[in-house]
Amino acid sequence: MTTYQYCTPEWLEESAKVFRSNPEAQQKLKKLTADMAYRVKADPAFGIDQDILFCAYFDAGKLNKLELIAEETAKTESEYIMTATPTTWKKVLNKEKKFLTEFLLGKIKLEKGSKVGVLGVAPHANNIVDSLTPFDLEFGDDLSGDEKGKYRAYMEEFRKELGV
Repeated sequence: MTTYQYCTPEWLEESAKVFRSNPEAQQKLKKLTADMAYRVKADPAFGIDQDILFCAYFDAGKLNKLELIAEETAKTESEYIMTATPTTWKKVLNKEKKFLTEFLLGKIKLEKGSKVGVLGVAPHANNIVDSLTPFDLEFGDDLSGDEKGKYRAYMEEFRKELGV
């Protein structure tokens, strides 16, 4: 099975391809229409030196956008912006913790949007997580010092290129 590094363009591009080619996954999210952005807080232990955002925009289960985005894009285009540490997102994506539980405990904070609206999206969280993890993810805290240095350099490179 292929492994992708967390918070990289390749991870999101491949996740989008897999989701769009899977009618069953789309069917599971047919009642979801929401433009959501996810902020991953900076954490040097994960090789993330400054916050990074990605989005998942759905319209009746159709995935319109799944990519890294700039701060201003998130603020203007996203209905919701949810923020957490890489550790929290890792636990959710690895299915060690549930999105709703982490949200209600305040580990995932709502930066933009209504709490009631997020609670309406929450029943779809497991299916969204499945769409982001159709393969193994490698997180920065799993990397050796040398690998983490390469990850940091790559992140700096693609962030400049993409303006994120």
